[in-house]
Amino acid sequence: MKRGISDSAAASHKDWLRQFLCISEDVLLGKNVRLSKFINLYGCTIGDNTKIGAFVEIQKNAMVGKNCKISSHSFVCEGVVIEDDVFIGHGVAFTNDVYPRATADGRLQSEADWVVEPTLVKKGASIGTGATILPRITIGDHAIVGAGSVVVADVPPRAIVAGNPARLLRYVNGDGSIPAKLRGEHGRLSMSTLRRALIEEMPANLKIWTLPAVRTGAKNKRKDGLP
Repeated sequence: MKRGISDSAAASHKDWLRQFLCISEDVLLGKNVRLSKFINLYGCTIGDNTKIGAFVEIQKNAMVGKNCKISSHSFVCEGVVIEDDVFIGHGVAFTNDVYPRATADGRLQSEADWVVEPTLVKKGASIGTGATILPRITIGDHAIVGAGSVVVADVPPRAIVAGNPARLLRYVNGDGSIPAKLRGEHGRLSMSTLRRALIEEMPANLKIWTLPAVRTGAKNKRKDGLP
């Protein structure tokens, strides 16, 4: 018995799959682009060999280069340019409006009421899960943005940044490896070492509370002495 399915069954299967993809006719797809289910692409350009995860939206006039990985639940808005070999983690959100408003003069805003602000992610950069990227910035080539960071300013090439707002921790070595101070015992970039490095880089007059205050005693006083 011949394995596989008939041509008609394959065509039917493709039609069934299309209901989970929303890709407009004006999307430009390169060669060997891999698309997951439940994505929304319109008016954008995707380069060769790039992989788009589930529940990703890429808006018009956004560009994604070759050999990129856009992980699930990420949002790439209009005005964003992502160069080749870039990694975008899960749930990363780009923005393109410095002062967003729903209405203008008592009516819902239209495209005529605001200006799209650009963002550029240079070749080989990596952006960790849950990061938020504000507009009008450039993330330099081979830079690393830590998970959960809020990036409000340009990130230099090969810089490692993390935090809210994102702060410079170290630079990636010339050969692309992570500096030893940020590597765990298995050579991986760990969250504990990132936190320590972030605290080390903070100004001395900025007090860091690592644990919530605990109320104790009959008078419900706090252990830290604060009211």
